[in-house]
Amino acid sequence: MFDRRLVQNFDYLLLALVLIICGMGIVNLYSAGYNRGEGTPLYVKQLYWLAVGLGMLFVTLIYDYRHLEKLAYPIYILSILMLLAVMFGGKVVYGSRRWLALGPVSFQPSELAKIGIILALATYFSRRPRTESMRLKDLLVPGLLVMIPVALIIKQPDLGSGILVVLVAASIILFVGVNWRTLAGCGLTLVLLSPLLWHFLKDYQRQRVLTFLNPEKDPLGAGYHILQSMIAVGSGQFWGKGFLQGTQSQLYFLPEQHTDFVFSVFAEEWGFVGSAVLLLLFTALAIWGLTVARDCKDRFGYLLAVGVTALIFWQIFINLCMVTGFLPVVGIPLPLFSYGGSSLITTLLGVGFLLNIRMRRYLFGG
Repeated sequence: MFDRRLVQNFDYLLLALVLIICGMGIVNLYSAGYNRGEGTPLYVKQLYWLAVGLGMLFVTLIYDYRHLEKLAYPIYILSILMLLAVMFGGKVVYGSRRWLALGPVSFQPSELAKIGIILALATYFSRRPRTESMRLKDLLVPGLLVMIPVALIIKQPDLGSGILVVLVAASIILFVGVNWRTLAGCGLTLVLLSPLLWHFLKDYQRQRVLTFLNPEKDPLGAGYHILQSMIAVGSGQFWGKGFLQGTQSQLYFLPEQHTDFVFSVFAEEWGFVGSAVLLLLFTALAIWGLTVARDCKDRFGYLLAVGVTALIFWQIFINLCMVTGFLPVVGIPLPLFSYGGSSLITTLLGVGFLLNIRMRRYLFGG
C-alpha cells in the first residue's frame, strides 16, 4: 500500500535546486558549442542524458534506501570487475583507456566505482561497533576497499578521479571519527611519500604539476589550457560579456570548453555576478546534502548522505580551483554542469539517494 508520507516528506526544493543548476548548464553548453555544426549539438545530447539520469533518479526513490546496504558489496564488486574490463577491453580516448562501449553508448566505469565505494564504506562503518575515534589498525579494511579501485582508476590513467575517490573516502572517515594521532600520522606519511609518488607519475602528469607552478613558462604549449581559462574568467569582469558574446569561447581559444573548462565559458559571459549566483547554488546544494545527513537517524543513511555530498563538493572544489589556476589540471568535470553522460547520471543517482533518505526520515520519528 502506498504511504502518503513519502510524498509529504519529498524534498521538492532540493530537486528544484538540482534542476536549476542542470538548466543553467545546458544553456551554457549551447553557448559552448554554438555554431560548431558537428552533428547533434552537445546541449541536445546533454538533454538526453539528463532525461535518462532523472529517470534513474526516480527509480532510486521507489525502494527504501536501507535496502542498498545489502546491495553495497555486490555493487562494489561489480564496479571492480568493470574497471578490470576497462584494462583489457576498454575504449581509448585521447590516450587514456577509461571507457567501456555498449553498442553506440560509451560510459566510464570509474563513475560507477565512486558510487560503489561510497556504498561499501557506508555499509562497513554502519556495521562496525561505534568508537569515539579510530586508530590506524581500524583503517586497514576501509583503506583496502578504497585503494583497490583507486589503483585501477589511476592505471587507466585517470589521476584526477583517483584523487577524488581518496578525498571522498577521507571525508567519510573524518565524519566517522579518527584519532588525531592517526590523522597526523597519515598526513606525515603522505608528505614523506610525495617524492615516490612523483616518480610513478606519467610524464604528462608531471608536466601538469610543473605548468601549474609556472604556466607562463610555456604559454603556447603545456600552459595554454590554464592561461586561456584564466583569461576567459578574468575577461568576464563584473557583469560579463553577455550570452554568446564570449570571445575566448566563441573564437575557440578555450580548449575543452564543454567539459573541464565549462565554468570558464560561463564566467566570461556572465561575469562575477553570474559566477557568484552559480557558486551560491552549488554551496546551497552542498549544505543541503549535509543537512540531509544531519537529519538522518540511521547510521547507514547518514554516511551515505555524507559520501554523496562529499562527492559533489570535491568535484566542485577541484574543478573551480583547476580552471582558475589554483590547482593543476586533472580532468575533473563540474557536476551537473559539464557535458558528459557518465558524470551526470552518477551525480543524479547520488541526488536520488539524498532524496530517498530525506523522504523516509519519518520512519525514525523525524
